[in-house]
Amino acid sequence: ARGFYDGTLWMLRYAQKAAVAQRRQVCVDFTAADITLTIASTFVGACDTDLTGPDGVAPYALAVPASLNFVPPANFSFFPSGAAPASPTITVAGMSGKTITVDAVSGNVYSN
Repeated sequence: ARGFYDGTLWMLRYAQKAAVAQRRQVCVDFTAADITLTIASTFVGACDTDLTGPDGVAPYALAVPASLNFVPPANFSFFPSGAAPASPTITVAGMSGKTITVDAVSGNVYSN
């Protein structure tokens, strides 16, 4: 659980930084099996391209361990400014009430 929690936190921070650095919308897609990142190919477009991760692999994805009962939150995106349209909270089972929160105004991703 801790590895998935830390991986999710790092992945969301990477998505926010990629949105700012590439001046493109970056979408975070959650399923019960994985988390994946996509990016818009144009400044005003929708997310339509797999985002390459820091290891050079696209799409950048994080698999949910089979042992976790992960309830995926709603999908969301980071704008080119780094902000997010909502303030989602991500909970990972087995982490004793710890959550990951995205601040909508700044796009900062932090652990509670």
